Amino acid sequence: MGLLSDPYRRRALSRLVLRLNAPLCIVSFLLGLGWFLGLAFHPFTLRIYMSENAMGSTMVEEHFVHGERALSYAREFAGHKKKAGGMPVAWLEKTMWNLGLEVYKQTFSRTLPFPDELRERYMVKGTNVYGILRAPRGASTESLVLSVPCSPGQQNNQAVGLMLALASYFRGQIYWAKDIIFLVNEHDLIGMEAWLEAYHDVNVTELHSSGMLGRAGAIQAALSLELSSDVITSFDVALEGLNGQLPNLDLVNLFYSFCQKNNLLCTIQGKLQRSDWDSLPAYLHSLQTLLLMVLKQGSGRPQGDHGLFLRYHIEAVTVRGINSFRQYKFDMSTMGATLEGMFRKLNNLLERLHQSYFFYLLPSLSRFVSIGVYMPAFGFLILILVLKALDLWMKLSQFDTEADGQACDGEQSPRQVATEEPKPSLLTLVPPLLICQATGLALYFVPILGQEMATQHFPVSESEAVVLTAIAIYVGGLALPHNTHRVLMGSGGDRGWMTLKLVALLYLAMQLGCIALVNFSLGFLLAITLVPVAAIVQPTGPKYLYAVLLVLVTPAATLLFCLFLYQELIEYPISLLEGWQRFLQAIAEGLLDHHLYGSVVFPFVAIFVYPCWLLLWNVLFWK
Repeated sequence: MGLLSDPYRRRALSRLVLRLNAPLCIVSFLLGLGWFLGLAFHPFTLRIYMSENAMGSTMVEEHFVHGERALSYAREFAGHKKKAGGMPVAWLEKTMWNLGLEVYKQTFSRTLPFPDELRERYMVKGTNVYGILRAPRGASTESLVLSVPCSPGQQNNQAVGLMLALASYFRGQIYWAKDIIFLVNEHDLIGMEAWLEAYHDVNVTELHSSGMLGRAGAIQAALSLELSSDVITSFDVALEGLNGQLPNLDLVNLFYSFCQKNNLLCTIQGKLQRSDWDSLPAYLHSLQTLLLMVLKQGSGRPQGDHGLFLRYHIEAVTVRGINSFRQYKFDMSTMGATLEGMFRKLNNLLERLHQSYFFYLLPSLSRFVSIGVYMPAFGFLILILVLKALDLWMKLSQFDTEADGQACDGEQSPRQVATEEPKPSLLTLVPPLLICQATGLALYFVPILGQEMATQHFPVSESEAVVLTAIAIYVGGLALPHNTHRVLMGSGGDRGWMTLKLVALLYLAMQLGCIALVNFSLGFLLAITLVPVAAIVQPTGPKYLYAVLLVLVTPAATLLFCLFLYQELIEYPISLLEGWQRFLQAIAEGLLDHHLYGSVVFPFVAIFVYPCWLLLWNVLFWK
């Protein structure tokens, strides 16, 4: 307190902060980047362990040997699906009924905000079929879910066959204490969202569906299965859910434990972990796996049907069977035994999974990074904004408190600047703030509302009109500085841009801090690109260099860079033209994900991050 109350000491502290501000910002950035790169280093990670006592051991004896029956069901399902031209609802109902399940169906429909050209759909109508196996040793107060999406063509036929074979086998067991729901959903995520909304009697995405005639207990955990071949070489697990949510780590550990028990290869992000953890290639392999998880989580898109369960606090994962060119193959019996063991352990749960981590990163399936370890990397980046804001605040304070001293631009004293420049009012910051925020709101609302008008005046489709309108508004924001600085009265000097930049830095720090608490990957990707340029941008100096850097770190450029980086990490590089097409496709999918499932990535970027970037653009072209 004495340091802050004594004017001489406070002045000395101010000079120290001003003198060391740039070195501290550089060191903070290097620490943040280095900390993140170190997360994939084996000694800095923790070995996975089971926190839930009821799931702490895999000592259950699996007896599933009905692999041939699963293949038979798969062939029948494929034949009836081809004959019906879609999901064979009647055949599924009859088959589940013959297995002794309570069978129900649910119809649903959804009109998309604009046509989905990737999947060629606009008016979506479908039917979900599900059967309930009532627990002989319970009161139907809790349940588990095994779901399979009915995909077009020959995809996922084997998954439906394996699910029906498991239902037949589970029906003959007497140890079940929880109901088990076997669900086949149509139209992937839309059908799953319709079923979940009807099951929980809510409507948050404007889906129209029939009422739920049959329910089981409260869903404790769910498993989504995707399988398109009779044999597999490995199981790949998908974790990332809507808005970057992740399942409880114990569920991931359970999957990994049973794969190890049955000698079944398991991967994450399509990569098999290496055993030589102390070598450079092993570190680079772990770093690639970690980066893939960060990119997928940062997108906010569900990486499988399980991603929508997480919204309802239901722990879920998607398991995909991979049939590659590896020598060792695993048949349906091995896959079924693995799933049987998982469901038997989940059947032993006395309460919801809660003891393990919900916030983590996985460089491999056997190692994890908890929130307490990876969050400092983000904290070092946010520290740059705090230091730069403190630097600007002290410079602004010198205008009023010091009679003489070094001027902010190195040529004038604060007293001289104060006599030449009127003290800016907070009202002078209102025009740029309002105009930038209004541009963000236009970016959010206009593409969807104006698609009909755009198709009437231009030879484009609805989806093209939405994407091109969003790009036009985004690029149009570059002209804003030439308008906003003219309406500012009496704040055209250093005080004006310093005050505006101070507000922009604090606004950016608040946004990134809030989103990182929910989706660390999204916050980190935005921080690693935006923060360094936001700290150095100013209307004096190499203005054109700053302009180029600002354009390169805009959220749209970050998205384009992440698309190319993702393709390199999965070892499938693309050309510039393919990258641009994927960029346009990613914008359309981001809009659809928001309106269909409630993804917050697009509104967060449009309403918050983009206006904040425009404020920095205003600072650069301040006159």
